[in-house]
Amino acid sequence: MARAELGIFGGSGFYSFLERVETVELDTPYGKPSAPMAVGEVGGVRVAFLPRHGPKHELPPHLIPYRANLWALREIGVRRIIGPCASGALRPDLELGAFVVCDQFVDRTWGRGDTFYEGPRTTHVSAADPYCPELRRLLVETAHELGIPAEDGGTVVVIQGPRFSTRAESRWFQQSGWDVINMTAYPEGMLARELELCYATIAMVTDYDVGIEGRPAVTAADVVRVFEENNTRLRELLFAVIPKIGPQPEDVCSTALRGATF
Repeated sequence: MARAELGIFGGSGFYSFLERVETVELDTPYGKPSAPMAVGEVGGVRVAFLPRHGPKHELPPHLIPYRANLWALREIGVRRIIGPCASGALRPDLELGAFVVCDQFVDRTWGRGDTFYEGPRTTHVSAADPYCPELRRLLVETAHELGIPAEDGGTVVVIQGPRFSTRAESRWFQQSGWDVINMTAYPEGMLARELELCYATIAMVTDYDVGIEGRPAVTAADVVRVFEENNTRLRELLFAVIPKIGPQPEDVCSTALRGATF
């Protein structure tokens, strides 16, 4: 079975840039992943790409098999993961197409399989600093080197979907001081932490959420249009940062289970 060091949640637009691509299909204790993984090489690094919404974007956010996806990546050797995601802006000063390398999340989802630890031993993994500090630093520094606007830090509020927010909900999120909103950042990042994997997200601003005055209500077509326009910059950032990512260090990610189990 093909092995990889780094995992990327991304669509098929990235696969054509990989060298010596192998397709890996496997089952997990949590069912099948969203799609087969495409494993190849970028700048000497073995990388596995997995489209979280499925190969044809057929899986809505609340039905993505998050646990299977993370488990599958770990099974082929992945220790570090980057999870880009389309996001709405909760701040009017964020430009469409900007990147926010988040350092916090707020979970507003329900009913998703969001832990690997369901007994008989009780396990409490800290979520104080949920994203890998080194991956975040590399993403921000590389984006700035490339002239890509990227904010160092920010809070993403994760809603259940598949619907968008009401104006009242959006104003509440904005008044709470949160920065961006999406539907997939949880539980993906915390599941990675439970497996002691490094994980960082790139929130790509595709629209302004409806609570921002003077902005039209977001539509799925708007999100797709801006996301596709932004895909070139995302690809440029990923292929520049991947060769800089070394082996997983002993950090807050790789030691997450120390002292977590009763």
